[in-house]
Amino acid sequence: MRTLCSSTLIAEAMVVGFAALVAMHLSSVSHGTLWAVCGAAMALCVLLCGVLGRPGAVAIGWALQAALIASGVVVGMMYGLGVIFAALWWASVHYGRKVDAIKAARAAAAEDAEDAPGSPASGTPATA
Repeated sequence: MRTLCSSTLIAEAMVVGFAALVAMHLSSVSHGTLWAVCGAAMALCVLLCGVLGRPGAVAIGWALQAALIASGVVVGMMYGLGVIFAALWWASVHYGRKVDAIKAARAAAAEDAEDAPGSPASGTPATA
């Protein structure tokens, strides 16, 4: 899950940066306020990549998605991009958890196979 979610968050940080550049020319929001908000959002995207395994990280990611959609108030195109990134976030979390479960099942099966009598790793010879 971490890889998929991190990829989505890094791409989102870049989109927020580009949206800030667009908002500088299309909105009446002061540049200082604009870069403070966008800079904080970009930093949160990058920092969230490092804590994705902790409780609450996915919820913070959802809050980021909501904020990205809400940024459409300043730059209208962000409504569409926000929805796209929310869908990517959902897919990253949903399919990432499935991949993690499959990996865990395979690791458990491999561990069980190593512990079975007669396997080369167990040290117990097979009896017929």
